[in-house]
Amino acid sequence: MATLEALTAWSAGEWVRSIIDVLLVWYVFYKLITIIKGTKAVQLLKGIFVILIVRFLTDVFGLNTLGWMIEQVLTFGFLAVIIIFQPELRRGLEQLGRGRIFSRSVMQEEEEQKRLIGAMKESVSYMAKRRIGALISIEKKTGLSEYIETGTPIDSKITAELLINIFIPNTPLHDGAVIVQKDRIAAAGCYLPLSESPFISKELGTRHRAAIGISEETDAITIVVSEETGAISLTSNGDIVRNLSLDEFEERLTNMWFGSEESTETDLWKWGKKQNG
Repeated sequence: MATLEALTAWSAGEWVRSIIDVLLVWYVFYKLITIIKGTKAVQLLKGIFVILIVRFLTDVFGLNTLGWMIEQVLTFGFLAVIIIFQPELRRGLEQLGRGRIFSRSVMQEEEEQKRLIGAMKESVSYMAKRRIGALISIEKKTGLSEYIETGTPIDSKITAELLINIFIPNTPLHDGAVIVQKDRIAAAGCYLPLSESPFISKELGTRHRAAIGISEETDAITIVVSEETGAISLTSNGDIVRNLSLDEFEERLTNMWFGSEESTETDLWKWGKKQNG
């Protein structure tokens, strides 16, 4: 009852301060998780949680000897954490010193986008020069799971080297499509639906028809490198943009992949008009 009276006695300012306090604590934990994400510290943290759970269970079940051992581990654990997490702590302090700790997520996202576009551009450049046929479909809002299931699961980080190796002629996966989900290659050797549109130029082969077909049924972006000419094309929303230079490819792919839907449709309309003109 006293606790309830104390809560009701709080002023609006005290409630706001408390909420801000809790949010700041959660934000600090979130930033710590983003700093250690993908490092060995994640596994070490799991070990610490296991130790804390065991410590709790020793109190519940009265396991005095085991409890004493865990207590000793926890007593010297702080020093051990500093030693074990030294690289992560140093990296976090460096970011704090540069004033980047609060903008890290945005900057990381931009850097990752540049890396993904760079990997695509490098692989497409290599394959276009050597006339290696390629078909890469990038998932957006509409899921491509049913098409991923037709191929071979890969679930790997996107790199130019991996994309190039997949499409090298006479390799097991070169004859299908690579499907990308977010920042990973989900599968290779996938089958995409062929477009049945009568307006497609007869000079376009199966890869281009598959690229247009998947764009008619989903909002995916698909990259095509022609095996016959080495020409680079992009498809989206049932439209195809052909004969792109590397710089044009980089610009259009960036807008279509990471830009707004409106800018994507505008770019495709402009390029379609250019092609028809």
